[in-house]
Amino acid sequence: MSNRHLSRTVAMQALYEWDFHDKTVDLKKLARERVKLMSPGNEEDKFVNGLVSGVEKNIEKLDQIIVETAPEWPIAQITIVDRNILRLGILELMFLKDVPPKVAINEAVELGKVFGGESSGKFVNGVLGTLYKKMAEKGEIKEEKKEEEKDKEKD
Repeated sequence: MSNRHLSRTVAMQALYEWDFHDKTVDLKKLARERVKLMSPGNEEDKFVNGLVSGVEKNIEKLDQIIVETAPEWPIAQITIVDRNILRLGILELMFLKDVPPKVAINEAVELGKVFGGESSGKFVNGVLGTLYKKMAEKGEIKEEKKEEEKDKEKD
């Protein structure tokens, strides 16, 4: 498992526990405990800290984006796992520009497949894919060209 993938897993689990306890526990402490448990020797995982801090700082914006992008799913009805995977995916897609958009989406989908329910991967992919398209239409993301388009440009 790559370090960043493991870090996303650790962050998602800390966020799950934080959300499960109605955000009344110390998220940074939860993240440190998860890092110690799941990634010994990597106690200062800056990527995990950045993810959980980013979600905590932007929780209202992230949840609003979920509401807008998945209007037929009230946020309280989205499972805790899926909700926090979406928060991480949206954070990476919109706020942390060091991760390519397709990587952020694929990583979130993989987390959904591993930790969520039977249709979590598809649900996460649908929500983040919709957000990606909206961002591309607004010019906030440069859409990656398909191989056929790249080949045509070469000709």
